[in-house]
Amino acid sequence: MDLRFGDSKPTDEERAAVDALLGPPESAWEAAPGSFVDRTSADLRWARGGRAAPERRDLLLPGLHAVNDRVGWISEGALAYLCRRLTVPPAEAYGVATFYSMFSVRPRPATVVQVCTDLACGARGAAGLCAGMEAAGVPFERSPCLGLCERAPAALVVRAGEPPVHAVVAPARAEAVAKAARVPHDAPAEPGAAHAVPQAGEEGLVLLRRVGAVDPYSLDEYRAHGGYAALRRAFALGPAGVIREVTEAGLVGRGGAAFPTGRKWQATAAQPDGPHYVVCNADESEPGTFKDRVVMEGDPYALVEAMTVAGYAVGAHRGYLYLRGEYPRALHRLEHAVGQARARGLLGDDVLGQGYAFDIEIRRGAGAYICGEETALFNSIEGRRGEPRSKPPFPVEKGLFGKPTAANNVETLVNVLPILTGGAAAFAAAETKLFCVSGSVERPGVYELPFGATLGELLGLAGPPERLRAILLGGAAGGFVRPDELDIPLTFEGTRAAGTTLGSGVVLVLDDSVELPRVLLRIAEFFRDESCGQCVPCRVGTVRQEEALRRIAERTGAAAADDIALLREVGRAMRDASICGLGQTAWNAVESAIDRLGAYA
Repeated sequence: MDLRFGDSKPTDEERAAVDALLGPPESAWEAAPGSFVDRTSADLRWARGGRAAPERRDLLLPGLHAVNDRVGWISEGALAYLCRRLTVPPAEAYGVATFYSMFSVRPRPATVVQVCTDLACGARGAAGLCAGMEAAGVPFERSPCLGLCERAPAALVVRAGEPPVHAVVAPARAEAVAKAARVPHDAPAEPGAAHAVPQAGEEGLVLLRRVGAVDPYSLDEYRAHGGYAALRRAFALGPAGVIREVTEAGLVGRGGAAFPTGRKWQATAAQPDGPHYVVCNADESEPGTFKDRVVMEGDPYALVEAMTVAGYAVGAHRGYLYLRGEYPRALHRLEHAVGQARARGLLGDDVLGQGYAFDIEIRRGAGAYICGEETALFNSIEGRRGEPRSKPPFPVEKGLFGKPTAANNVETLVNVLPILTGGAAAFAAAETKLFCVSGSVERPGVYELPFGATLGELLGLAGPPERLRAILLGGAAGGFVRPDELDIPLTFEGTRAAGTTLGSGVVLVLDDSVELPRVLLRIAEFFRDESCGQCVPCRVGTVRQEEALRRIAERTGAAAADDIALLREVGRAMRDASICGLGQTAWNAVESAIDRLGAYA
């Protein structure tokens, strides 16, 4: 691609998409006509630069979404026009546009069909679905996990236009996907909360108690079921009091790292530099994870309230909700919830009449697993490639836009609400965790259980298969356990003591009909594709891991043993030297399968 502006011009449709986001251009300089002919003498005396230029850089990702949504791909002319409007070098914008899997810089059809071929869908017939799609002559793309694991196999149909149309087909059959590809809005309706939450309506639920019981569009119903009581108590306690309650409750991050939330908030609040920011990491892309999606779709106001509490506690007046791009239903409901909260004085310049200003901006991801890492997420919001940053400095010191930032995932944030309404002691005494159960079970879905419940108790609720082969805990970055290890307590400490990890709460159940080598190879392919390529150990190591697994599938005896030894060496190098958690954990599942399950023995 020619990375100079040259004579590349946007189409009227592309120009309209960008202008709808940024407003009309203020001069011919921004209009990027391709020559100086159209510039008047007034234009030649006008320039945007200095501080104004970098302040607009963060609109690059929304701008790319705007063009991609309208046209289906991003042409050189559209990219040049967007660069001119934002004063972004074309080479940098091209690097961003090609980083994310949801964008294309080459022409493609307006309708794109994505069929999930990842772990949960692979265990539930994705191969047969792909074969049926090929037989039907319907073009499609094989996709990593779409976060619809409880309804596997799954497909997502996106048709560009004004507005773009999204259709989720799950559980998917080739005929239904083909129909959705022809007419996306005629796709089958998505199942209700009872399918995603098998425990819906049961006593004892905390985080899931409103999912399926309260209209997710109704702010009045949310408030009638306890909504905004936590924010009112937060104002009564004051910022320091909120942080004290969260700290005493012992809440730790639920995205996998298990860092104490109160310490993170306290460290952010204590920073003298400003402004402070709150970021909600809703980019759950770990294969097998879908709990945050269920919460956002079923109880969106809870997340809006929780982000407001977090902002008040750390002294932030703006929050960013970074939402996974493959979640159109969650996006629609969260946009509605934010709009209603703003209209009712629950967001804005004077929240609940308390003189506190706070607002939330939703930013869509664009298909990059690495953006689940918090500093990669910051880069993505700022309009850059989603590559992790070196630490220190840590986000609480220099995070989003180089300012103190408290970043938490959805499950962590919504836990703050019962802490404030019921008290730290009551929360600590009956703390619960969300688990994403999928694969070869009778009742897949999100389950809420007290910390300390065993793996066997969880599988008893989900309906385990008769011939259980293995359970993958923590997703692709997690580890396998054997069928005789069901007494493992589902806590961060308990799983660590058992030599595995709780991670984000993934529990993928595999029966003996699933080919374990194929699962391991899919994990290796996933990490190879999702590595950002910034550091050598991960960029090269993930490729070498996949190559070795492919060779092992064709070899036996001494030759296979040599490749297993190579796998261990590569795995150690990635674990010790990679910049971020992707490379550091890319070997975990394969190692556990070899050591605990006797894979390739």
